[in-house]
Amino acid sequence: MWSEYLIWRKQKMTKSLFEQLGGTYHKENGYFIPDLRLPAEEEQSLGIWGQRHFDYLKQFRKAAYTNLLTSGKLNAYLSDIDRQAQERFERLIESMKQAQGITAKGGKRLRMDFRTA
Repeated sequence: MWSEYLIWRKQKMTKSLFEQLGGTYHKENGYFIPDLRLPAEEEQSLGIWGQRHFDYLKQFRKAAYTNLLTSGKLNAYLSDIDRQAQERFERLIESMKQAQGITAKGGKRLRMDFRTA
């Protein structure tokens, strides 16, 4: 009778969804804790624009930050944002220099107005 129950019980025990998807557990202080690890990401240095966008995501767009972090795409995303923002910043500075008449040497070009009175 007891052996029949054990066989029945073993057949009825199913794995959790986490285990079915390949997850594992480790025992800690008598509790089974899921082994959760973030995917490996390539280290990339971020400039000021990437750092500012990182702070913005963490403070105001927490869901987007969490999704990028857990998918392993956060560093690549921030690096791309940093590159785009730096390019845009450099284009803006160049257009402002041209509009103000500033040369590459740092001085202003003198504009001579020849007017006849």
